[in-house]
Amino acid sequence: MQLSGTLSPASSHYLTLEEKYGAHNYHPIPVVLTKGVGIFVWDVDDKRYYDFLSGYSAVNQGHCHPAIIDALIEQAGRLTLTSRAFHSDLLGEYTAYITRLFGYDKVLPMNTGVEAVETALKLCRRWGYDVKGIPENRARIIVCEGTFNGRTTGVISFSSDPSARSGFGPFMPGFDIIPYNDLAALAHALEDKNVAGFLVEPIQGEAGVVIPDEGYLAKAKNMCLDAQVLFIADEIQTGLGRTGKLLACDYENVHPDILILGKALGGGVLPVSAVLADDEIMLTIKPGEHGSTFGGNPLACKVAMTALQVLIDERMSSNAAVMGNLFREELSSIDSPYLSEVRGRGLLNAIVIDHPEPDTAWELCMKLKDLGLLAKPTHGDKIRLAPPLIIGNEEVLDCVGIIREALLTL
Repeated sequence: MQLSGTLSPASSHYLTLEEKYGAHNYHPIPVVLTKGVGIFVWDVDDKRYYDFLSGYSAVNQGHCHPAIIDALIEQAGRLTLTSRAFHSDLLGEYTAYITRLFGYDKVLPMNTGVEAVETALKLCRRWGYDVKGIPENRARIIVCEGTFNGRTTGVISFSSDPSARSGFGPFMPGFDIIPYNDLAALAHALEDKNVAGFLVEPIQGEAGVVIPDEGYLAKAKNMCLDAQVLFIADEIQTGLGRTGKLLACDYENVHPDILILGKALGGGVLPVSAVLADDEIMLTIKPGEHGSTFGGNPLACKVAMTALQVLIDERMSSNAAVMGNLFREELSSIDSPYLSEVRGRGLLNAIVIDHPEPDTAWELCMKLKDLGLLAKPTHGDKIRLAPPLIIGNEEVLDCVGIIREALLTL
């Protein structure tokens, strides 16, 4: 980490501590945050910023939403953890709430998003052996190029990002990688009778908000149904109102066989994730065959129910749809030779920067920071723009003005 001479003494102090004592596995924007409320965060020098990353969509409801914080505090004073060796008075309530909301028989609660992905992969394989009748250790799962589902050794086994894989092998077998948004490639892969599932992001977020053709998800789901293959949707980043509907799959009325949720399920205060499926899939795993010490803990259950109810009560999905349309319209009106593309759905958006200098997107994010808006590049030339779902009309227009001003500096 190269510390800039323009940093305040307070910021430099904290960044120096991280540089010396922390692992160097991230390259953050050099800003040190100390407070967050709604769509805003403040640094240690009390400068206010618009948050246009939202914790990679973990803060859909806004920073420190009062109802979520109240639920957290109330439950933290009663009971936080039992482990799954015992029952709690909240786990049953939570499982009933979330399964009814999304229309599934069962939920398996976990903590982080990648834990939920690994859980879904295990469920898919077990279903393939016990229900579909795939020979033992022969099950295959189809995945897409450009996907991002986490960073465990299992998940990076099918990553197409060299930075995620290099130096971490050997990798787990059993995955067939096909191009995203390519039904012909999917049809060919489904010819293998040992395929148990197709894991897909409805929109590829980390890849730079890549949206598939209209009808892709619905056609892929039907193809999986015909081939007796599970359709597994990773809605960790795209779900819970981010794209303008509760789930991104809802745009095509697709009901995944296995649904993976995380990030905003914890309301920005706790790591909470969930895997939802019907009994034929979920009940293939028996006691002792999968679990998590913290998965389904009472504190997480209370927070997750409140986080979901807040999304519904405050109509955040609808607001994301309306504000997202406004945001893209205004961004598209910016006259800059370096703004080559604006894309997105709801409040999951990205701009693509076309500039001969390879670090231009990073430098643009640094300028945005100076102007009071926080964002971060992904894959070099793309900048993801994803504010909390409670943003309003005036704030959207103000932020577009900031982005326009920053682009003028290129």
